[in-house]
Amino acid sequence: QVQLVESGGGLVQPGGSLRLSCAASGFTVDNYAIGWFRQAPGKEREGVSCISSIGGITYYAESVKGRFTISRDNAKNTVYLQMNSLKPEDTAVYYCATVPRTRGLSATPCSVWRYDYWGQGTQVTVSS
Repeated sequence: QVQLVESGGGLVQPGGSLRLSCAASGFTVDNYAIGWFRQAPGKEREGVSCISSIGGITYYAESVKGRFTISRDNAKNTVYLQMNSLKPEDTAVYYCATVPRTRGLSATPCSVWRYDYWGQGTQVTVSS
């Protein structure tokens, strides 16, 4: 059974950093594309960053490029999202998700419609 559990969210001041973790079970993270998404109050869920299965190719939304880094630890079966230079507009619930292999192994499209398995989310609040 595929399960994803996010952790690492919290309250941070603007300019600060957080590292989110997505612990996977029921599958191995290097065999599937995995993504981080976020949903702010009153807004649609959006793709933040995704990583491919083969080659670990990454994708970043323009709004986070240069500030966020997605990575994968195969030994721990965990995917991370390192978030630096955080801004108030980064405030949202952050989710990790994975794609059925039938929908491909690439990082793109990093879109909600493509992902079937979701974690419960972790709240990130950026405020002074």
